[in-house]
Amino acid sequence: MKFFINKSKQVVDEGLQGLLTDPKLTKLDTFPEVRVVLRKEIDPNKVAVISGGGSGHEPAHAGFVGEGMLTAAVCGDIFASPSVDAVLSAIVATTGKKGCLLIIKNYTGDRLNFGLAAEQAREMGYKVETVIVGDDIALGKDVEQRGLAGTLFVHKTAGYLAEQGKDLAEVAKMARKVATQTFSIGLSLEEGQKFQNPESSRLSSSEAELGLGIHGEPGVETIAMDNAECLMKKALQKLEEYLPSSKESYALLLNNLGSVTPIEMNILLYEFQKSSLAKHVKLLVGPSQMMTSLNMNGFSISLLVLDNEIKNALTATAEPASWIIKQFAEITEIKSPELPETLPFDSSKNEPVEKALKIITEELIDLEKELNAIDEKVGDGDAGSTFATGAKKLQEVHQQLPFANYAELLITIGRILARETGGSSGVLLSIMFTRAGNAYKESEHLGKALNEGLQKMKEFGGAEEGQRTMIDALQPAFTILAEGGSLEEAAQKAREGANKTKEITNTDFGRSSYLSEDSLKDIPDPGAEAVAKVFEKLTK
Repeated sequence: MKFFINKSKQVVDEGLQGLLTDPKLTKLDTFPEVRVVLRKEIDPNKVAVISGGGSGHEPAHAGFVGEGMLTAAVCGDIFASPSVDAVLSAIVATTGKKGCLLIIKNYTGDRLNFGLAAEQAREMGYKVETVIVGDDIALGKDVEQRGLAGTLFVHKTAGYLAEQGKDLAEVAKMARKVATQTFSIGLSLEEGQKFQNPESSRLSSSEAELGLGIHGEPGVETIAMDNAECLMKKALQKLEEYLPSSKESYALLLNNLGSVTPIEMNILLYEFQKSSLAKHVKLLVGPSQMMTSLNMNGFSISLLVLDNEIKNALTATAEPASWIIKQFAEITEIKSPELPETLPFDSSKNEPVEKALKIITEELIDLEKELNAIDEKVGDGDAGSTFATGAKKLQEVHQQLPFANYAELLITIGRILARETGGSSGVLLSIMFTRAGNAYKESEHLGKALNEGLQKMKEFGGAEEGQRTMIDALQPAFTILAEGGSLEEAAQKAREGANKTKEITNTDFGRSSYLSEDSLKDIPDPGAEAVAKVFEKLTK
């Protein structure tokens, strides 16, 4: 696994230095021996709220330092508790007469080091309260429960009361209340990889882990890999065993443990929204990275039982950019506007035109694999599929097309291509046929109308003849037709144009513009080749 780091031993120090470019944050001058991130401006007349622990969980904890949340964060090495001296330094640097609250995740190292620092601070005359958060339900009620992302609910509510000027007893009471009303569970497909000596995953491609910690600890259960719906259901089934029996209102925190993509997180949220729990959720934090486990490919869910006091504390404005909370709502929809009909004209008959369109669509469908093979060498491998898709749709609606009116037929083909054919070529051809249809109303000359449509396509697409696109075959063929030439002459010119694209190795348009000259040599442009073959088929 590759990382954007310098030296593994400097990761924490340099990562914190990057965070400290925030003008409202600062550090103690004993950094990096003592890693304390604190607000640049601290009101000594308010309770200080301090948390921290091992690094590798970013943005927690230092990313939540700011007005309305933490006063300071104490940062240890990756997955390692900070020292007693570091915690004590944070207390002394931030605590005034009103005292401070230490928010501690329930891990042995954190409990010991934060606890001893609190005792030493009390000996020095500081008022210190502690709250230990164990929101992880995975291990059951009979063992010490670990602190997970639900700890952030405690940060926010305690930070709010401190900001309001409440005394230490009130702030601590709120923190303990929130800690006991928060329930979390984690699920991962792969554990996080440390910067130093990355290890292979203990999970196979067919396995996932339920109920794991944020330091790479194995989950309490290895489960079968499954789709997002099933994995979310498994996590919620476990979580629901520990929720209050009465139907409470909740705040939801959907936490990305490190490397889950945003679109996957939204899928997970969608699957949660389908659950029976969703109707009881009133507030949402995430889905985003809140308390990660380096680059773990997993997520955690935290639910906090709400009351009005907690709701007000959670939704109050807070300075840290990483904290975003919003109302959780049902998925809604509004009526879509009516777009122009794809087939706006009455069908009509014209046997020669019907035959010509049938030949064109059959040829494009037959060419699908051949054109895709060419496009795999010079593009993204789907040119044949793009043309075939449009052709198949035209075949589907063949009996509904206005063959007796060229203008109406061209406009209809343009609309079908715009809505049924993917890629830029589909849109460009739609522009061409739409403009050609409108031009035919003025000139009643098919060749001139097609040529005028091509000019409009060139205007929007930006390419010209000689730049290795379908235009290299279309332009010479349409020029012949616009001048009254025969279909055979147009087919000959289209073939000559397509063949010339084999020699064009320098272009600014299409996927070919990204390739080397050697990659393009002797390979025709698939769009130009399609045009040439269609013309040739029409002349047989």
